[in-house]
Amino acid sequence: MDKSAVRTGYHHGSLPTALTAAALELLDEQGLEKVTVREVARRAGVSPGAPFRHFADRQALLTAVADLILEDLEQWQHAQVAAAEAPATRAIGLGFVRYAIRHPHRFELVKSSVYRPDQPASVQARVSGLERAFTDLIVADQESGTLRPGDPALVALAGQALVYGLSQMIVDGFLPAAEAEHLAEQVLDLFGIGIAHIPST
Repeated sequence: MDKSAVRTGYHHGSLPTALTAAALELLDEQGLEKVTVREVARRAGVSPGAPFRHFADRQALLTAVADLILEDLEQWQHAQVAAAEAPATRAIGLGFVRYAIRHPHRFELVKSSVYRPDQPASVQARVSGLERAFTDLIVADQESGTLRPGDPALVALAGQALVYGLSQMIVDGFLPAAEAEHLAEQVLDLFGIGIAHIPST
């Protein structure tokens, strides 16, 4: 997202949109620790106090950015599933890992907003939608015979744990960046063998 888009959003009277866009831009460039309300205001072309008319504090601004990222992630995963020839459950899992590889700073913010016991309401609603969509894909794959029968919620939890762990290992640099996506594909395929439905002959 470029700075002109941020300025355009503000001139059209949508300061919260301009601020979240500026914060996302700053996050992508410099990481979570560098996202300050003062710098976001400067990039949006407003006074340092202006953001507080819409966001109570830095955390409230970051929550709005996390919601924006989750919306983008949802669209990304839909595209990954639509383009894949493999089972949808594999595509959505690999899509999550690919997103983390391409946007490591976004992953860090989402992690701090989502994987906590007191999720903000807006984030909770977005995450619930993503989880329902994932579970629906699992059910569809089970009904088509691609996946073996089983509790879809448990399959979803196992899949989430796997892709979250892989993503964290990649973002932390534990897995070599040049091989990260290929390794993720291999691990997801190995996981898939465990839940695949292979008809007896």
